[in-house]
Amino acid sequence: MNATQIHATFKSILNFLAQGKLRNAFEKTEILVSELQIGEFADRCAELQQNYRFLLRYYIDGINDPERKIVYNKLIARLFVLVSELREELLLRNSSNFEYTQKRYFPHRLRFSDYSSLFDALRYYHTQHNILNESEYDETIELKRIRNNFELLLPDVFSILWLSTRFGNPEKQLFQLLLDEKYPGETEKLLAVSALTLNLWRMFDEAKLMLLLDCCQSVNQSVRQRALVGLCFVMARHNRFIPYFPVIRNRLVLLVDDSHISENLGNIIIQIISTVETEKISRKMREEILPEVMKISPLLKDKMDAENLLKSDEWEEGNPEWQELLESSGVGDKLKELSELQMEGADVYMGTFALLKNFSFFNEFSNWFLPFDAGFSYVKDLFINDDLSLINAFLANNAMCNSDKYSFCLSVLQMPESQRNMLKSSFKMESEQLEEMARDEAMLTPDLAAKNISKQYVQDLFRFFKLHPQKSDFSDMFTSALFMHRSFLFDILSANTELKNTLAEYFFKKAYYEQALELFEELLLEGDQTASLYQKLGYSYQKLSRIDEALSAYLKADIIQPDDLWTIKKIALCYRLLGNMEKALESYQHADFILPDQQNIQLNSGQCLLELKRYKDALNLFYKLDALTENNYKVWRAISWCAFVAGDFNRASYYVSKLIEQDATKHDYLNAGHIAWAQRKMKDAAAYYVEALRMFDNNIEVFIDAIMHDKEFLKVNGISDDEIPLMFDELMYNAI
Repeated sequence: MNATQIHATFKSILNFLAQGKLRNAFEKTEILVSELQIGEFADRCAELQQNYRFLLRYYIDGINDPERKIVYNKLIARLFVLVSELREELLLRNSSNFEYTQKRYFPHRLRFSDYSSLFDALRYYHTQHNILNESEYDETIELKRIRNNFELLLPDVFSILWLSTRFGNPEKQLFQLLLDEKYPGETEKLLAVSALTLNLWRMFDEAKLMLLLDCCQSVNQSVRQRALVGLCFVMARHNRFIPYFPVIRNRLVLLVDDSHISENLGNIIIQIISTVETEKISRKMREEILPEVMKISPLLKDKMDAENLLKSDEWEEGNPEWQELLESSGVGDKLKELSELQMEGADVYMGTFALLKNFSFFNEFSNWFLPFDAGFSYVKDLFINDDLSLINAFLANNAMCNSDKYSFCLSVLQMPESQRNMLKSSFKMESEQLEEMARDEAMLTPDLAAKNISKQYVQDLFRFFKLHPQKSDFSDMFTSALFMHRSFLFDILSANTELKNTLAEYFFKKAYYEQALELFEELLLEGDQTASLYQKLGYSYQKLSRIDEALSAYLKADIIQPDDLWTIKKIALCYRLLGNMEKALESYQHADFILPDQQNIQLNSGQCLLELKRYKDALNLFYKLDALTENNYKVWRAISWCAFVAGDFNRASYYVSKLIEQDATKHDYLNAGHIAWAQRKMKDAAAYYVEALRMFDNNIEVFIDAIMHDKEFLKVNGISDDEIPLMFDELMYNAI
């Protein structure tokens, strides 16, 4: 079997398990067992199938077994674990995927065959580093040597915990020693959590998931936040089968019982979902803002007075015309929008730093998940001989994730010395301000540090899955972003509905109406039947073109909160879209009663009257609007058409002529042609039609369809069926 066939078989087994079709699942599992040809897996499969046959026999024999459901669930759980391991072993043999290639070779690249020796080497570094730092002698060379040796060990730690299929005692012990509170190395702790998360993302393992859950309760905030982020993704990945593992389920309930952890998980889920906006922002930068800036930059250059640039009294003065150029080009609005998104916590730097992931630093896989460390050999030269202010400025900068901080430092190190020093000076000047802002934010938002840690880590993961050269070999974590609310974990978290309501509002605000609907409907079932909720429910249905359901929701909102103008107008719109013009007119008239003399409401009322063929009433309403407003093209358009279908050609001709003089559209020329034709002014009609055809981009088929759409009104006004082909042929000659 090739990798594609293995994945397809595995997926079909999971679908059968989820549907409760265990017989089909066993049939497919036997295919994988036969392909692998390892006795242990064959024995486990045979045992599970025999147990299932016993369960079926007891059921058919009518034996009352109170444990049947528990046994059945255990069978599903064990079969899920078995097929996960089968898939892993087969892919290890057959897949050319980056991850499995690494799995095959990583044991041969490790610098220590004994994991306890590896841990001793890591601990030796921290001990020696502390001793040398406290020494009264210059130990720079020795510090550099042991630091380099330490950094060489980090990929080994990551590979062991990322690529090991099972965690035996050595792997488990290594992980627990690294995560022990007394162990001083935070970098190793955070890399270990990331490696475990990727391991679980690749393959479910109950024992490994329990280790991740342990990390979720770590006293180290950085470890805890990374683990919570990883938990959200892993739970979404294996969501269908988590309920079959009662130990995990119980641990989750206990975990969420901690209000701080529960709040952190809620924030993380929203942060993960918000990454969907990142690609939109990057696209906006790439396709809208940067091209526009490139267009106006020559204009800005021309506006600058180079001769006066160095005058001391004008050095700081900006030219107000520059802002005018930005506003007139539309760039100003786009930049303002990006600024507002940044204030909301959006990831606006993805597009910028995507270009800075080609440094050799990122060739080492584990470095994509490395917490920022100013002492790391790749970037430490930037911080040599500087006081702590520069380092603090970097650490206090919550706008950049760890990966982007490394990218930034590496790019700065490519600069000439003079430019680099200017940039470093700028950072020093701003460091105090950044620290003060961080302190103020921490006072206002106690959990801000936790939110920033998780936000930066989510962004680190996003960079990896979107920018790594082998990203196509990984199942993208962020494809699950818009489905986080469907996870078992979210169900536990949202028991008090506050998180559910927050997330529903977020989806609604960002125009993810399908997801918003799911949560709004759940909130309704839970008793939150307010007018506002029904309005949002109706609007979401409307945006998804589910008009019947939208109307139903709007009508319920109107019952709870009568005479709300917005709701009444939406009800009228739905009736119009459903073709019920009588009800639509009734609703618009109700809206006019609530807020009289609103042009748009009356215009829509007139359109309903027109659809109902109440031409006299429609014309009277349009004439009233024309008298109350000046140069209202919409009203002129409505009168000309209404007068035409009513047979008042002089009035129709008068208003369409005004439109042609002022602001004519292709449909105005089309209507002018209809009116002239009905008046038997054949040459005028043909001329109007030719102009309309030109405005239809000379697309004769679309143009003819537009005329045929109005055929019934042409016939009512004296145009016979025989005349229509003649006019078409005349237009065809003119079009050529």
